[in-house]
Amino acid sequence: MKIEVFGKPDCALCKTTKNKLAHFIDKWGYSDRVSLDFVDVDTRDGMAEGAFRDVTEIPTTIVSDNGSTLARWEKLVPSSEEFKQVLEQCA
Repeated sequence: MKIEVFGKPDCALCKTTKNKLAHFIDKWGYSDRVSLDFVDVDTRDGMAEGAFRDVTEIPTTIVSDNGSTLARWEKLVPSSEEFKQVLEQCA
């Protein structure tokens, strides 16, 4: 399972999203089954990936597995309950 947080390095909400998800992935014991990546949309590669994934707002969090999108949150930090449900169903 892959989790991508699209954002900007100077965005406080983007940092909060990444840090919260990383904390819960570790706390709930999913570190060996889930990868968490921060995609900097201020870079060319990040902009290109964001355009490919239809990212228009930051932060945008996308959970995917084998190329299929399982969950997506835009402009907000996912609640721990919602996030845990997605992990439990998929990881």
